Amino acid sequence: MVDPEGRFVLTYNGEIYNFEKLRIDLATQWKFRTEGDTEVLLAGLVLYGAPFLERVEGMWAFALWDGLERRLLASRDRFGEKPLYFCAATSGTIVCGSELPALTGLTSETAWTEDLDSTADYFRYGFALPGRTAYSGIEEVLPGHFLEWSPAELPRQSCYWSLPDRPFAGTQTDGVMLLRERLKDAVAPRLVADIEVGAMLSGGLDSTIIVGLAAAAAPKRLKTFTMGFGDPSYDESKFARLVSKRFGCEHHEDTLALDQPEAIKHLLAKHMGQPFADPSLLPTALVARLASRSVKVALTGDGGDELFCGYERYRARVILRWYTRLPAALRRRAAQLIESWPEPTAHHSGSLLKKAHLFLRQAERADRGAPYVAPELFEPALFALIAPALAGRGHVPPGLPKSTTLDGIDAMMKADMLVYLPQDILQKTDRSAMAHSLEFRSPFLDRGVVELAFSFPTKWHSGIRSGKSLLRRAFIDLVPTQVSRRGKQGFSVPVGAWFRSALGESLLALLNLDPGPLNVYEVGRLLEDHRSCVRDHGLRLWAIYVYLLCRNREPRTQEPI
Repeated sequence: MVDPEGRFVLTYNGEIYNFEKLRIDLATQWKFRTEGDTEVLLAGLVLYGAPFLERVEGMWAFALWDGLERRLLASRDRFGEKPLYFCAATSGTIVCGSELPALTGLTSETAWTEDLDSTADYFRYGFALPGRTAYSGIEEVLPGHFLEWSPAELPRQSCYWSLPDRPFAGTQTDGVMLLRERLKDAVAPRLVADIEVGAMLSGGLDSTIIVGLAAAAAPKRLKTFTMGFGDPSYDESKFARLVSKRFGCEHHEDTLALDQPEAIKHLLAKHMGQPFADPSLLPTALVARLASRSVKVALTGDGGDELFCGYERYRARVILRWYTRLPAALRRRAAQLIESWPEPTAHHSGSLLKKAHLFLRQAERADRGAPYVAPELFEPALFALIAPALAGRGHVPPGLPKSTTLDGIDAMMKADMLVYLPQDILQKTDRSAMAHSLEFRSPFLDRGVVELAFSFPTKWHSGIRSGKSLLRRAFIDLVPTQVSRRGKQGFSVPVGAWFRSALGESLLALLNLDPGPLNVYEVGRLLEDHRSCVRDHGLRLWAIYVYLLCRNREPRTQEPI
């Protein structure tokens, strides 16, 4: 969109939820020609510049070009719901886009060189760290930041929003009442659209709350969508059906086939543009495809785990406080006993032994004093064997809080909000949705909800048995008992079983092409160890498989890898 004088040009992807209020505020200074949110954003930026972003509620990636002063202003929403990449490798030029493959037609072959520090980050966490990509010189605008550039300057990023550090002043009862009100207010504007809005429904607590609030506020019967699995330890579809029936929704579901290699290749090449190790990218894309047949906008429960202490790793951190007080000899004996039992491939929500194995990894990480960045795929000793050329490499993540206590749950939650959420969860959902011309909206990522949630003491959220205590209390009358009493499961995929069948052979075939920095012998041992059922290396093998898929693609014509 171009302003009336022809000076400013705006390209924009996203949704501004409070655009009608902003429009009223701007109407005395701007003669509006359209009814949508794009011109509201254009008007606010032309009149007020980057400070206008503090007043905007929504999700966005945009670039505003000032043709008179020859300056670029680009920005990304507070939490990273919408992506924005850029490259300024050539003097006096810059390119930017919402997906990495979109940049390939505007950059030279030399721009797409592997950043080995990002490759090291990938094998540690499963994704590139904030601000980085798999390629040297190709960067990402950070969530909550704006970028300024002109031909005479290098790109410069500035922060316009950060996680607040203001403790809640009221009682826990006050917090419960206010949270319920804030989340209800966050759902309503996300139901506003020119087309029908549906909802993704896993059957977990977060999506159940969103569906319950949306079903009550939607102008017509709400449509819900879920993806089932053949493996019962991963399948939540029966709970999704229960919830949908409870709220009178029109439910749609499908079941994930065990092996869809072409689908994951397409997603990586056409939409991710770089290695991405979360295997739930595939079912997320498939359920997005299912939803896109009926609606073009869908609500999600993304953000609930980070805001309300929902991950099992937070509970493990609480238990560590007591575990570390045990005599060292007793701890070693306990570890030996657990490791003597084969690690199951079942999801941890249904296996106590699986939880015990995962806890040992958390304890090992605490013993070496490593600061928490995100869940780790490879512990250092195994990492050094698998990719010796990458040992000691990696980027420093920006802006992480420092943990001052052993449990450090508040620091973990903030790190997950700053790293795991934008680099894993939101990348996965955005690319999956956009691949099928679908828009995801998350009420939990309303600024008012986020700032309120992070003002609460962590003890209101978490205990040894379960998390999200305050969230459950706030919506106890809305959520069915069968859902409220369930533990955290997550949208996981049984990759462990896949590598004990045909996918293992596919991995070996890729290793014989171009393994890059990987040690072929050690990767083979890892697969053999996994197939013998000694340990579950499914997620590690998946990360290696995805990296090799990206590395061994045919020379690019329109894709970067």
